[in-house]
Amino acid sequence: MPPDDRPLMLPTSKTHNRPTVFAKLAPFSKQPYTLNKPAHYLVSLTLFASVLLTPLCAQAVLPEAIQTALTRANLNATDISIVITPVGDKTASRLPAPMQVIDSPKAANQPESLTTYSAAAEPNGIQKQTTQNSNTNAKEITVHQSTLVTIEKQTIKQHARQLHAYTDDPYTYQSIESVPPLLPDDTLKPAKSSNENESSKNNNDKSTAHNPAIKISFSPLLSHQADIARTPASTMKLVPSFIALDTLGADFVWHTRVYHTGIIIGDTLYGDLIIQGSGDPKMTHERLQQLLYKVQTAGIHHINGNIIVDSSVFKNVTKDPAAFDNSPLRPYNASPDGFLVNFSSIGIKSYPLDNTRAQLTYTPQLANYQMPSMINMRSAACGQARYSIAPQWQSAQLTLNSNLPDSCGEHAFYIAYPDAKDFAARVIAAKWQTLGNTLSGKVIAQETPYRANNPANKQTKSPHGLAAIAMSPLPIVSYPSLNLTQQIYDINHFSNNVMTEQVALSIGAYKTDVNKNDTHQESVNKQGTDTDKTINNQAISLYQFGQPTATDYPQALQSINQWWQTNLTTTPPHLTNGSGLCRDCSISAANLSELLTYAYNQPSFDTYVSSLGIAGVSGTISAHSDRLPKSQAIGRAWIKTGTLNNVTSMAGYVKGLSGQDYVVAGLINTDHALNAYTARTVLDSMLDWTAQH
Repeated sequence: MPPDDRPLMLPTSKTHNRPTVFAKLAPFSKQPYTLNKPAHYLVSLTLFASVLLTPLCAQAVLPEAIQTALTRANLNATDISIVITPVGDKTASRLPAPMQVIDSPKAANQPESLTTYSAAAEPNGIQKQTTQNSNTNAKEITVHQSTLVTIEKQTIKQHARQLHAYTDDPYTYQSIESVPPLLPDDTLKPAKSSNENESSKNNNDKSTAHNPAIKISFSPLLSHQADIARTPASTMKLVPSFIALDTLGADFVWHTRVYHTGIIIGDTLYGDLIIQGSGDPKMTHERLQQLLYKVQTAGIHHINGNIIVDSSVFKNVTKDPAAFDNSPLRPYNASPDGFLVNFSSIGIKSYPLDNTRAQLTYTPQLANYQMPSMINMRSAACGQARYSIAPQWQSAQLTLNSNLPDSCGEHAFYIAYPDAKDFAARVIAAKWQTLGNTLSGKVIAQETPYRANNPANKQTKSPHGLAAIAMSPLPIVSYPSLNLTQQIYDINHFSNNVMTEQVALSIGAYKTDVNKNDTHQESVNKQGTDTDKTINNQAISLYQFGQPTATDYPQALQSINQWWQTNLTTTPPHLTNGSGLCRDCSISAANLSELLTYAYNQPSFDTYVSSLGIAGVSGTISAHSDRLPKSQAIGRAWIKTGTLNNVTSMAGYVKGLSGQDYVVAGLINTDHALNAYTARTVLDSMLDWTAQH
């Protein structure tokens, strides 16, 4: 129901000045949520105390549909936190147009395609509509109609069947829960509004930012255990992704720059080529080849020296890929890096030749590393790579310790390489050679800036002859990344973990000066003062001044914490990384609700909401329509989901049938085995219930 039709709420108690719903205490039929590992007892005690100290009025009686779903999932009210809050003016919604999913038969001559979109020619208007589901009585509400985007259900199912053949896409399976996209990125993104370009330009202009004096605020429609800190899983990605948009701007790009020492004679570089990593979250192997091609077109085909990769923008961020869940081969466990290539993951595709053998291909190729081109087959079901082919990375070769299941057919496996820097070095060497170029030295990836005569750099010899000539003052190549808008879309739509880590770390590296890497005047101004940043006491290179601030996890997370304290009122969430792939991080439903409400009023909101999956249509929430086929939220909810063992969560925005926009946040944590499929239906019911208002 619209906000002005809500029943009276008695704010007899407030937490952080947020009105709460007065209702009787939900019964405690079990102990509060506890974590399984001994190392997390402190978090468990904190949670227990927060439950006991939570005011009675903060735990609302849950709607019948949600309570029924909880019971069916063998959960109870103490396992869940929910906040649902109206936002904005329902006559001027900021959410995209809803999508109407229709179930029409496919014509016999209709070609196979992923989907067909059309703008429904429905004028804006108001009508009465009766809604009913299995858990609620029929009721008549006022429906504010707007232009709909129509999509056929058949095309969604068609695409879902296609996904079964390739279930480990490297762009999406950086998350435990990821679902590949329904369409190419730009298809699902709504057209820019007439003022969006202006908003992007003014994204960092405080005059266009959130103004509390004119903000429309509402009491929550539903608030249940809002302040309990819980494990969020991938809904945590909502935090760094928005803060990056707010601090860096939607058009922010990472610049990977290439310099050289020595001198170029003809098409040969007598010196070292230096690649300065920027933290680009999506330096795929194809984009790396484009970068190297630009070096080639700059006139260098042969390098009489080394290629040095400087990844010092991020320091001490390498993690043990087996630490989280003992699955080091899964791409979602890849480490971030200052020069991350292809998510440190490789694709293995199988092509059966007969009933006994299959051919294997690898993308990307790794230089000076042996990988088997053939594999025997066995009778078995096709599954994850570690069960199907049992890969093992060794010092100079990849071994496959199990024969390929014959049911795999033409199949793709994606596995993570254990060392991001070694991976980048091998891919660079292979790509450089593929372009027809030569390299007399090595590719060396290091977490320190290049110093030609630095004795601490034991991997390189002191240059002599032409190679001793100082580093080029300007880069020969400056290669921009995809902009932050495109990166955030990948992160939230497909729940890409390592990309989120790259963005979270970049907040610490770039937040003080968004245009630092692009400001030549800054380097000019410093030339007369930073005499320590000279090469051979004469030449000065932009390489020294164009470096972003080196950052690590503590610094980056502190930047996020400072942003939260500056802009929001709730106690900041506890982050140990940016992706939510953690057991020791926590956030409350109130945290998420306040963040999403704040974002709704910011110039970057269009970019933010468009990065979320659409319920029943795309992203990690696409299966919503399978779990709840009659849900009113299908095509009307923009949601980020989260899934870990004993954790499921959803947060985002819902457009009610009344025309009112809502912020929703739901977190489920349990101390026992959780059936993820049935548990998700609880939060599906939350979306459906909200959409009916």
